[in-house]
Amino acid sequence: MNATYLPYALLAMGAYAFVPPLMRVATTGQNGVPSDVAVVVSNTVLVAMALGVLTYTDQGVTEPLSSPKIGYVLAAGLFLGIGILALYRSLSLGPVSVVSPIFAMFLVFSSVVGFLLLGETFTARKALGIVLAAASVYLVSGA
Repeated sequence: MNATYLPYALLAMGAYAFVPPLMRVATTGQNGVPSDVAVVVSNTVLVAMALGVLTYTDQGVTEPLSSPKIGYVLAAGLFLGIGILALYRSLSLGPVSVVSPIFAMFLVFSSVVGFLLLGETFTARKALGIVLAAASVYLVSGA
C-alpha cells in the first residue's frame, strides 16, 4: 500500500484539532462573533489559502471545471456548507468537549458510506473500530 497520504491526513487531524476550540472562544461571550460571520471569515481564509496553493503549484482551474465529476464537487460543497454552518452554530451554543466528538462521528458515517456505496472493504477490525468510535463519543460527550 502506498501511504503517501498519511502525512497529509496527520496534518489535517492536527490542524483541525484547533478549529472547534478556537471557534468556541470566537463565537461566545462578550464581543463574540456570530457563528455565521465566523463561517464566512474562516472560509475566506481557506479559499485564499487554496488559491495560493493553486498559484504556487501552477494548477489550472478552468479545465477541471468542465469535468463530468464536477457535480460531485458541488454536492460535496453543499454538504460541507451545511456541516460547517451547523458545527459553528453548535460550538457557539455548547461545549467543545461534547460538540467535537459528536461532529467527529462524520468519520464513522463516511466510512460506512465508503463500504456501502463505494465498495470499500469491510472487515471485522473496521466494524470493531466503528463500535469503539461510537462508544467513545458516547463516553466523552457525556450523552
